[in-house]
Amino acid sequence: MNILAVSDRVMDKLYSDQARQYFPDIDLLIGCGDLPFYYLDFLTSAFNVPMVYVLGNHDGGPQYGADGRLWRDVRGGIDIHGKVIMHRGLILAGLQGSMRYKARAEYMYSESEMRMTVAQIVPRLLWNRQRLGRALDILVTHSPPYGIHDRPDLPHTGFKVFLSFLRMFKPRYHLHGHIHVYRSGEAMVTQYEKTKVINVYPYKLLQID
Repeated sequence: MNILAVSDRVMDKLYSDQARQYFPDIDLLIGCGDLPFYYLDFLTSAFNVPMVYVLGNHDGGPQYGADGRLWRDVRGGIDIHGKVIMHRGLILAGLQGSMRYKARAEYMYSESEMRMTVAQIVPRLLWNRQRLGRALDILVTHSPPYGIHDRPDLPHTGFKVFLSFLRMFKPRYHLHGHIHVYRSGEAMVTQYEKTKVINVYPYKLLQID
């Protein structure tokens, strides 16, 4: 299965009529947050495949397209925050947002708030492990785990609960955005125990059996 994952930055290469020529065999789109709905909607139409996504810390408030249209969601997309879904044999789960650095802001969480959010999907993951032999294949988040690809400032600090989550449920992949990378040689892929943690900024193509 060919997966195109995107986050944080609208790319002219993808937001064009030639998008499908660059990536002709995409089976699934994954959005890791901080992208306008009109862009995600365009991708679902251009590639004519399903999309799953989570929201980022900058996705709060109304979104408007160039024509003034109000976008409330992504047509053809599924917001998987706090959900566990199956797609063509792959088990995916999603967790939105970043570390809280503004009071009462949307899509921001303290460590304890994110821990409670994670706890809501644990029963389904345990059920998967019992019935399917594995809990999860791909974890989709906006923020990275603590100490992996994150930054020392609070807005870009990763969540510690993600580390315990990865140790417990052992997904094959953890895809995240949020961390903009501008220098060559900076780590974008890190193996953490059984999980390959990938910063997809601004896009990554994955081939998964």
